[in-house]
Amino acid sequence: MAHFAIYMNNPTAGSIDGTRISEGDQTLPLTATLDASQSETMIMKCAIRCDSGYVISSDTTISFSGDTASKWKVAEDNDYSDATIAAQMCTWQDEISIESVTAVNKVFWVKASSNPNETPSNDISVTIDAVGIVAQE
Repeated sequence: MAHFAIYMNNPTAGSIDGTRISEGDQTLPLTATLDASQSETMIMKCAIRCDSGYVISSDTTISFSGDTASKWKVAEDNDYSDATIAAQMCTWQDEISIESVTAVNKVFWVKASSNPNETPSNDISVTIDAVGIVAQE
């Protein structure tokens, strides 16, 4: 058991809200619906937090893996009020490192992109990876 998870659906920094993203079974994946005939992006607010009684005792690395992982980017939060501001202000990267993950939400941002050269598809090849050392408080 991991004792931590990633949450979607506009989680609040420092809170325990949001919807837990499924792990491996695609029941509640992080989803981006983009027009494959256009160059579109979708910005989503996410968070990571531990189960009560646990912390991540190291920095936590967030990244993507899979066939089309290059279409996904991640960015640290700087108390951005919404996705529009985050889209303009974030430094988008392939990987970020988050400090001090505890039992309350630590927010970060995710960006998915499409381009007009791709074939429309239901791509489920990409996973969001979170790596850290979990310890009891």
